[in-house]
Amino acid sequence: MAYQINDECISCGACEPECPVSCISAGDSKYLIDEAACVECGACAGVCPVEAPQQQ
Repeated sequence: MAYQINDECISCGACEPECPVSCISAGDSKYLIDEAACVECGACAGVCPVEAPQQQ
């Protein structure tokens, strides 16, 4: 299942450069993951200080 970023996101941007398929982008109030492009690698979750990316 693809990852999604929950409301715990503090918009620090740590996850964006870690994504090997560039499916993370800044949204209005938090970062967003394009679920169709997500390869479920977990790189984003590994660097997030608040554990906002969660596998759905």
